[in-house]
Amino acid sequence: MTHSHPLSNGIIRNDRTMSDGRTIRYYDTQGQTRTAADQRPQEDQPGIGELRLDSLVNEWVAIAPHRQGRVFLPPKELCPLCPTVGDLLTEIPDSTYEVVVFDNRAPSLRAPGDGWELPDRLGPQTPNAPAAGKCEVVCFTSEHGNSFADLSEHQVRTVLEAWRDRTRELSQLDFIEQIFPFENRGEEVGVTLSHPHGQIYAYSFLPSRVERMLSAAQKYREDTGRVLFDDLVAREIKDEVRIIARNEHWIAFTPYAARYPFEIHVTPLVPVADMTELSPAACDAFASVALEVLKRLDAVFGIPMAYIAAWHQAPVRQGRDLLRLHWQITCIRRAPGKLKYLAGSESAMGAFIMDMKPEQSAQQLRDVVLGS
Repeated sequence: MTHSHPLSNGIIRNDRTMSDGRTIRYYDTQGQTRTAADQRPQEDQPGIGELRLDSLVNEWVAIAPHRQGRVFLPPKELCPLCPTVGDLLTEIPDSTYEVVVFDNRAPSLRAPGDGWELPDRLGPQTPNAPAAGKCEVVCFTSEHGNSFADLSEHQVRTVLEAWRDRTRELSQLDFIEQIFPFENRGEEVGVTLSHPHGQIYAYSFLPSRVERMLSAAQKYREDTGRVLFDDLVAREIKDEVRIIARNEHWIAFTPYAARYPFEIHVTPLVPVADMTELSPAACDAFASVALEVLKRLDAVFGIPMAYIAAWHQAPVRQGRDLLRLHWQITCIRRAPGKLKYLAGSESAMGAFIMDMKPEQSAQQLRDVVLGS
């Protein structure tokens, strides 16, 4: 059975149940009918992992040993994210799609049983807990050889609507505290499937970076009465030298204290807490800036740039007046054939050292001449 949900911009979400009980969601713009059934044999879903507290830094770690057996860089003819064609039975039962989202087959986090609660953090005496949360896969296109930068503005708008829809729905789960859509591109940053796709992790706790951002924003509000991120964006606009792209609704810049050779933040000029609060005009205007930024990245050295593109949103239940939506793209390539390794200082101490000024990388990105 198919369940349909109308979304904004004429997009319809069509839900189907997969053979193992997971849900696949098709985001369609052409009035498609989704009836294809998952022909694979029924399999048991993996059990839930556990959360353990690293009490030295007071951070939760998800332990998920069932992920050891997941697919690793299969050839195109065996890609599980391509449409089902002939004898190739994939995660997507239909023979074509625009954008799909489905529950991860080997999730780090999954829905817990009734009555789940995150334990209090009590040092080494803290009990373990089921690794509550949700992990979803977002396929940007059915075209295997393409990347996000190859999408049309229409396709990017559909992907954005899928992100917004999942943020809205996952926020309603009582065990979810933070929703994190992201994309890894390139084997250098750990990609295990080459089909253009991203993921959504919905955490049952606040990740450490969110906690630090929230703490800094709270302190800044107490000291100044203002929102920290808004003032950071105002400085970038005033300085101008780190701005890479902008339009009426969005601005892209290299941050003042960038940690990576090429780091870009893309944020709406009217600040919002998360994607669900974006205006229709801002949603429509996102694609042009997003595609320009990614095309500039690929053109800096004339090779596809490996990156992590991470959506930072305010937590579901706190700090929504303090933290702002922004898209952070970080690239570890500093020159052709040279990567920025996260070595001793970065990996062991979390203290980043940059060999080039952010103004330099911003200038390199601005100097790119884009084709028509």
